[in-house]
Amino acid sequence: MYRVAKASQYLVITGFRIDDIKIAKKAWVLPGQSYSVFDISPVNYTFEVMAMSAEKLPFILPAVFTIGPRSDDQESLHKYAKLISSHDKHSNHMHELVKGIIEGETRVLAASMTMVSEMRIIDSVGASM
Repeated sequence: MYRVAKASQYLVITGFRIDDIKIAKKAWVLPGQSYSVFDISPVNYTFEVMAMSAEKLPFILPAVFTIGPRSDDQESLHKYAKLISSHDKHSNHMHELVKGIIEGETRVLAASMTMVSEMRIIDSVGASM
């Protein structure tokens, strides 16, 4: 069967004569192959990260992250299709997974910075808006 994905979607085809997965916007799905469709629309995740500076001063850092694959990079699409596309992007599981990764990375970064350098970064971001 000939299948065509919508504008913000891709087909993931696996099975007969495909070693790993095949990603395409349109393709013939042969007998012995199966396909699924995944959406590449980015999703926003909003958090308040509790962090501690190098001086051991706690602070709350509001954060908004937009997560989605780069549609012009085949490797990015391949990783996204294999790791994330099978999960519901708006599920609690995905939210907690993203939150855990972001909190860990943010805490490591904040722990290496002094409060003065953190305030400079926050001021420069606020001034550029």
